[in-house]
Amino acid sequence: MPEQILSPMAPASQLDDTMRLEPAAEPPHPHPPVPRSARAPRSSPPAGGHLHAEAISAWFGERKVLDRVSLDMPPGAVTALIGPSGCGKSTFLRILNRMHELVPKATLAGRVLLDGTDVYDPQRRLTEARAAIGMVFQKPNPFPAMSIYDNVVAGLKLTGRRAGRAEKDQLVEESLTRAGLWREVSGRLDQPGGALSGGQQQRLCIARSLAVRPRVLLMDEPCSALDPTSTRRIEETIGELADDVTIVIVTHNMQQAARVSDQCAFFLAEQGTPGRIVEYGPTGAMFENPQDQRTSDYVNGRFG
Repeated sequence: MPEQILSPMAPASQLDDTMRLEPAAEPPHPHPPVPRSARAPRSSPPAGGHLHAEAISAWFGERKVLDRVSLDMPPGAVTALIGPSGCGKSTFLRILNRMHELVPKATLAGRVLLDGTDVYDPQRRLTEARAAIGMVFQKPNPFPAMSIYDNVVAGLKLTGRRAGRAEKDQLVEESLTRAGLWREVSGRLDQPGGALSGGQQQRLCIARSLAVRPRVLLMDEPCSALDPTSTRRIEETIGELADDVTIVIVTHNMQQAARVSDQCAFFLAEQGTPGRIVEYGPTGAMFENPQDQRTSDYVNGRFG
């Protein structure tokens, strides 16, 4: 059977018969969340990388958790991965920057291309792939005893990049500014990163990722442990970064997906089958006029 590659807004007719459900009697929600408003026209092309996953399948030992997932994540866009727990969203995200291979007995098939180059090419160094495709986790993970300043520049050593003090100073200010944290911490850069609030720690982790100048930034439920005020600030930061860094975010919050993303991919694992993409397309269309009834049921809270 040929590998499954879904086009944007792929209808249910492109999926296997085993994946179908009978249409629900309920109509879609009459007032779906309003998607992220269009940004001002760009004066130049977006600077992020073009990420493309091609027919990705994944296993943990004998258990298959993803089945032939293909997804295009273009520069200048925020892509949200949505779906119930256990459908493979976080696994897929970790595959994109080669974290999946760190799990014992984890294997995969398919390709991940960044600007046309295979991330898993044996000739490509792991540190190079991680620098190009950064990761922000669900729980903020700054180095707690390390200063705010040293947290930001920590990635330079890991990627083998050398920089003088003046360059580091500029990089710290630039990265913290882009992460929306500079004004709050500029007067206490020598204080421990672990002393910051949860929301500030998460933005510090974003700044740390940005300091190595990634082409793509992956976010695995970055706001799930944060209060509403911190969540709003992280969402604002995502919007501000979108033209410079391609962003892929996993979220269980449908309102958040509607607010921050340009396009969505709905993952689902049914009746013990591996996770697959049911539907993929512009966020507004996914919420207002989904082509698959399962998508409508999920975004309107009927399951999951």
